[in-house]
Amino acid sequence: MNGFPKHGRRWASDTVPSGKVMSGSSSPGAELSTSASQLSAAAAEEFVEVTLDIEDDDTIVLRSVEPATNLNIDAESISGSTISGIGASESAPASTTSRSPTIRRSSSSRFRQFSQELKADAVAKARHFSQELKNELMRFSCSQGNSPPILSSSSHSVAQSGSVVGGPCHYESAIAARARRKQQAQLSRTRSGAQKALKGLRFISSKSNGIDAWNEVQRNFEKLAEDGYLHRADFAQCIGMKDSKDFALELFDALSRRRRLKVDKISKEEMCEYWSQITDQSFDSRLQIFFDMVAKNEDGRITEAEVKEIIMLSASANKLSRLKEQAEEYAALIMEELDPEGLGYIELWQLETLLLQKDTYLSYSQALSYTSQALSQNLQGLRYKSLIQRVRTKLLYFLQDNWKRIWILSLWIMVMIGLFTWKFIQYKNRSAFKVMGYCLATAKGAAETLKLNMALILFPVCRNTLTWMRSTRMAYIIPFDDNINFHKTIAAAIVVGIILHAGDHLACDFVRLERSSATQYNLYLTDFGQTKPSYWDLVKGCEGVTGILMVILMAIAFTLATRWFRRSLIKLPKPFDRLTGFNAFWYSHHLLIIVYILLIIHGTKLYLEHKWYPKTTWMYIAVPVLLYAGERTLRVFRSGLYTVHLLKVAIYPGNVLLLQMSKPPQFRYKSGQYMFVQCPAVSPFEWHPFSITSAPGDDYLSIHIRQLGDWTQELKRVFSEACEAPVAGKSGLLRDDETTRKSMPKLLIDGPYGAPAQDYRKYDVLLLVGLGIGATPFISILKDLLNSIIKTEEQLEMVSDLCPIPNLESTQGPKVSPKQKKPLKTTNAYFYWVTREQGSFDWFKGVVNEVAELDQRGVIEMHNYLTSVYEEGDARSALITMVQALNHAKNGVDIVSGTRVRTHFARPNWKKVFSKLGSKHANARIGVFYCGAPILAKELSKLCNEYNQRGATKFEFHKEHF
Repeated sequence: MNGFPKHGRRWASDTVPSGKVMSGSSSPGAELSTSASQLSAAAAEEFVEVTLDIEDDDTIVLRSVEPATNLNIDAESISGSTISGIGASESAPASTTSRSPTIRRSSSSRFRQFSQELKADAVAKARHFSQELKNELMRFSCSQGNSPPILSSSSHSVAQSGSVVGGPCHYESAIAARARRKQQAQLSRTRSGAQKALKGLRFISSKSNGIDAWNEVQRNFEKLAEDGYLHRADFAQCIGMKDSKDFALELFDALSRRRRLKVDKISKEEMCEYWSQITDQSFDSRLQIFFDMVAKNEDGRITEAEVKEIIMLSASANKLSRLKEQAEEYAALIMEELDPEGLGYIELWQLETLLLQKDTYLSYSQALSYTSQALSQNLQGLRYKSLIQRVRTKLLYFLQDNWKRIWILSLWIMVMIGLFTWKFIQYKNRSAFKVMGYCLATAKGAAETLKLNMALILFPVCRNTLTWMRSTRMAYIIPFDDNINFHKTIAAAIVVGIILHAGDHLACDFVRLERSSATQYNLYLTDFGQTKPSYWDLVKGCEGVTGILMVILMAIAFTLATRWFRRSLIKLPKPFDRLTGFNAFWYSHHLLIIVYILLIIHGTKLYLEHKWYPKTTWMYIAVPVLLYAGERTLRVFRSGLYTVHLLKVAIYPGNVLLLQMSKPPQFRYKSGQYMFVQCPAVSPFEWHPFSITSAPGDDYLSIHIRQLGDWTQELKRVFSEACEAPVAGKSGLLRDDETTRKSMPKLLIDGPYGAPAQDYRKYDVLLLVGLGIGATPFISILKDLLNSIIKTEEQLEMVSDLCPIPNLESTQGPKVSPKQKKPLKTTNAYFYWVTREQGSFDWFKGVVNEVAELDQRGVIEMHNYLTSVYEEGDARSALITMVQALNHAKNGVDIVSGTRVRTHFARPNWKKVFSKLGSKHANARIGVFYCGAPILAKELSKLCNEYNQRGATKFEFHKEHF
């Protein structure tokens, strides 16, 4: 209405100036104009009917407070009325006789809307006056020195809620205490300028542009509206809150209540007004809307029940099921913090105070300090450089980051070119070249590269050999982390070689031989026999059959090994769906055993070579085949040697299976490594790799297995049948006795095997990034790193205690071994765990709490990120952030993860993370280790290259393949 702020509250207003024009904003065009000459002073007042009973024992009972409807009293009677002495300040056009009859109406429906608005306004003011009257009566009773029984009322009684104990005098002191706190809070806000720092309570994402967002809303309105009106049920979809429908409906109702209406549909003009309020940049306006969403009865107060309701609503919008279960507990926590006087309700300024104090509560697990000066230093390397200088710098850093890959690939390509050229020239000088031409030379050159690549492709999968080579000096010049990528690259080269070799033979050489004349055959092609063979004779011969079979088998193996089939991205109808998944990849790859047998036969039956020593195929593949066969044989013997029994089986939310088993005495590993696991009850042939999540110092082995395929699903089923159901309210299955041990499925293990993360000790600082189950290799690193630092400190303290004087190093005191003398290179570690499900934090809750408890010096900084929750500052997560901060400050536990580590919302800003690390650890060598989806690996790798060019800090990126 005119005369009030656009988005201001109207429950607290007392009078409406009689000379102003009032228009119902809910109905465009409907206006109510009142002339000052037509309105008497008495008629401008709003009255309520208050029914009081005075009992014999002086107890005052408030029976009811209702808006007065048809009052015909003059000014004199009004001024002499006792009631007007108490409530004369309450005025509004509540009675029909006090309102001017001049009403402009465009339709009867608009008039009814306006009438509803006046009625709702009067009821709200009556409720407010009722509460004020109770307060006045209590103050009056306290001032008389009496302590009468607490006022009773049918509704909205503070005393009835049980919050205030001790009678009206205690209530009076509680009101005074709250008034002092309010004044102090207002002064504190003014002094600190905290209002400028408040960036929360956004109802619309900060990423959306204002004009574009409104245009999108208009388009949605046109699609969803019926007869020019948008129904309440479609409001969420219209404003882009489709995933938070319940929250959007509460927002709709709050905006309607601000206009004193209860409607089920709105027009486009009203939609525009709602949108302007939602997108208002004023924090006070957004805070008021949020307050109105909670305080549904419009009395300006929020009770504990209303706080619980909005907590459950926010938890539902952010997919936090556990938070909904504890909503009552957290509502009580908020009331305890904001209502120390025990009045049973909180007000707008108290909600604002909680937002102001949020940053103070969130002092735990904060990110690194970040200043504009540090950013300026990082950007300094890119300033004042010409185009040529920038290109040269990028090329230099590219070579620096990829020189291992470059020289290996260059050597491999040069060897292939050399072999191809050698064979090409050799067969160009043969007599058969005069008939078959360059097709023969090309086919033989390609065949020579095939021999090399069929030998090399086995080396990257000889895992025991690679694990041993990682510990030698060869690790400085060979990129062992890229073994799988090199395996795939060689496979691509084999495909090219097969096309050239088989294609030239079948489409060119055999055709030219068949078409050659008898004279040409007798002169140049007698190596094929005394009689000229036909095309079919060449194909059905030993050379042709073995070659064609190899092509077919390799085509099957290579196709099913592609990402689309291996990860079941292609959906095939039954029964062809068995051709997708890991099983199809695993078994089809064993067809290559037949391929190698056929390759040896094919290489001994050559048309143009009759002596044994030019037949070099077996020479190429002998060593790799024997090495790979030896590794597979070693796995069989070692898996029988490593006898393990299960200590713990747990099934966590998110379909994650924890297997904790005894540690064989001979099994020695490093943090970050992995091992292969076989369960004969599931498959007697399949071995699957899993990262070891226990630390080397633990007396057990543990792995976490997420169900992503048919083998892991079957593994969960087998263990679920062998174990009893968990106790209610707890995750997992715990068993370690003779009865269950006999029924437990047998497990075989093989390993350990090397992985990129095992080299973490050579870096000054670690940045560990895990997505979902990708956190598994880093859990072991965190525990091992902390144990190593604590052990090193204890050893140094022991040596300093026994040898306090530096010159006494040559005495007979206890000496530290050379390995112990060498200080641990890694000084800090930063762990970022990003997941979509709240239940994922249960996987490593014990480890995270242990690290947080033992890390007294802040060596390890952990950050949990939950992407299902809206970003910090969004109104849908605002209350969750408040409760999170408050609960951690009170109890030291994060409400989302259940650990001592704070959970951030949405996704990390990786640019800020790299900037902060580069600023804090200048001139350091930072190892960036990542395990998760490939899409983030590209971003992190790009940022490493980018920030390597900006300063002295060097980032080295490593990623896990799974």
